Amino acid sequence: YTEMHADGGEAGRVERLASAIPMGRGGEAEEVAEAIVWLASEAASYVTGSIIDAAGGR
Repeated sequence: YTEMHADGGEAGRVERLASAIPMGRGGEAEEVAEAIVWLASEAASYVTGSIIDAAGGR
């Protein structure tokens, strides 16, 4: 739920695709930011070469 989709010409994309996402909703910017903060923290110090798929199970 950011302006990214609107800027790309598809303002209602999150709502349109929500039913196809296993969690049934779009993600919030804060949820992605939390993954980034964790990766930048000492708690993730042993994580290398990984992909964190913050996509609601899609």
